[in-house]
Amino acid sequence: MILGRVVGTIVATRKDPRLEGQKLLIVKPVAPDGTEESGYVVAVDTVQAGSKELVLMVSGSSARMAEGCKDKPVDAAIVGIIDAVSLDKR
Repeated sequence: MILGRVVGTIVATRKDPRLEGQKLLIVKPVAPDGTEESGYVVAVDTVQAGSKELVLMVSGSSARMAEGCKDKPVDAAIVGIIDAVSLDKR
């Protein structure tokens, strides 16, 4: 699973018909302490996430197991909106 922050949206008027009706969001991966990691991911939103929200993503075959993604060309899916992250101090 991957922590990330929603940083944008994708609008595609032409796409695979199996993606019709799916909201696509741009997610910036972040470390548990909130620092941004490199790159961006386009993910299907299965939980109605919004801009700047901290989210939980899955990728690969796990993404195709998310609600509404079965048998669809999906490589990343947002499956949770994170309320808080707690790291043990060591």
